[in-house]
Amino acid sequence: MAKLNPDLSNLREYFLAKLPPHEVAGAQTAFLKQLSLLAHAHYGGKMQSVPKAGIWGFNWFNVWYTPGVSAVSTAIRDLPQRSWELSNRGNLVAVVSDSTRVLGDGDCGPYGGMGVMEGKAMLMKYLGGCDAIALCVNNRDKDGKPDAGRLIDFVKMLEPSVGAVNLEDISQPNCYRVLDELRASCNIPVWHDDAQGTACVTLAGVINALELTGKKIDQIRAVLFGAGASNTTIARFLLKSGLDPDRLTVFDSKGGIHLGREDLRDNPTRFKQWELAQVSNPQKFDTMEQAMQGADLLIALSTPGPDTIKPEWIKLMADGAIVFACANPVPEIYPYDAKAAGAYIVATGRGDFPNQINNSCGFPGILKGALLVRATQITDAMAIAAAHSLASFARRRGIDPENIVPRMDETEVFAHEAADLAMQAIADGVAGITTLSRDEVFQMASDDINAARGLCHKLMDDGFLAPPPAELIQKALAACGITE
Repeated sequence: MAKLNPDLSNLREYFLAKLPPHEVAGAQTAFLKQLSLLAHAHYGGKMQSVPKAGIWGFNWFNVWYTPGVSAVSTAIRDLPQRSWELSNRGNLVAVVSDSTRVLGDGDCGPYGGMGVMEGKAMLMKYLGGCDAIALCVNNRDKDGKPDAGRLIDFVKMLEPSVGAVNLEDISQPNCYRVLDELRASCNIPVWHDDAQGTACVTLAGVINALELTGKKIDQIRAVLFGAGASNTTIARFLLKSGLDPDRLTVFDSKGGIHLGREDLRDNPTRFKQWELAQVSNPQKFDTMEQAMQGADLLIALSTPGPDTIKPEWIKLMADGAIVFACANPVPEIYPYDAKAAGAYIVATGRGDFPNQINNSCGFPGILKGALLVRATQITDAMAIAAAHSLASFARRRGIDPENIVPRMDETEVFAHEAADLAMQAIADGVAGITTLSRDEVFQMASDDINAARGLCHKLMDDGFLAPPPAELIQKALAACGITE
């Protein structure tokens, strides 16, 4: 009988040996959720603080703390910019959320986002060599509604302590207001990963999918299903990358977005959708059957499936159809159903299918590059440069219809991404350090990433990070009705 490896390296093969193929994805999701609960409880979360300087004798307490540290305080008081060199601020990211839209689970309460925020912090360190702190903010008013203004004020007050902010899991319409106001008012990069991060990695996938199909972005017809923070930002990036707005149709829950949608025009909470209505879908397509006729590209970021996107719609698409179904935990349509309906390239948000469109390929390198040149913001041009960096990296090592984007275990991709984004920051005039070359940024990022990974593996090898007990895996399998 098949045995599941403790490192989970044979996870998909194990489930395929146990279950019919159409049950594998759901069973894997259930197992991973159960194991996640058990493992988080076993370790008490997944992040801790570790010093970056040592204690070589008693008087080093007096160097790192009082009285010696007084000199650091007064130096920063006299010249606040010295906080970048005299503290860890220059390599520290705050991962901030109000937990109002956590993954596909909706509002999880002020505390509910901690698992995701700690996950971001872990990936930031291991993949990007950045330190990060997870911060869930209670910005509810007396009626329990999230207050965008309180979240904005919190991040502004946080600015002296960190070099960048990664916003996460904030519901509409607050996510738009929070990002827009903080980008305009903060002197450090504020990045909304659900919007800009998803758009960046999606654009990278689109670039390479078009390369494989021989299509040009200014000639394709594109349909975006879902009009939340992710797809509205994807639309903006596609348009800035050359997509003809007359060939773009975006759908929300009420149908096609266009100038005839008076409900959008008169709704201040849907201003991003109204902006799209003014530049796209001049045909006023209201149904997917209309919009999908001859479409080349479908990007779905909407309600988890598997029946959200209909095979009948994909059958209407042009030859060489590209389908991104990226809802989590279940894509809007399973890849094998999309392929059976005629799709040539299919991507999802999951790692157990080919072509995972995963923000984890983006934000560690993006924020690392921004930190290394002390960028004051991350412009759209910088995010698009990062997308091209991802796409170029994948092309250099080879792409095919089931391998269009880098995986997050391809170590060098993050240093390349950091370097390319840093160069764009300098070109855009938002970098505080302008003298570094691309090679220098690449080497600095590589050194920090390798050091972070080396530390993590050293802790594992020396037993300070012990592997989870074998019974955790068995309990998780048993909870899903699977026994070895």
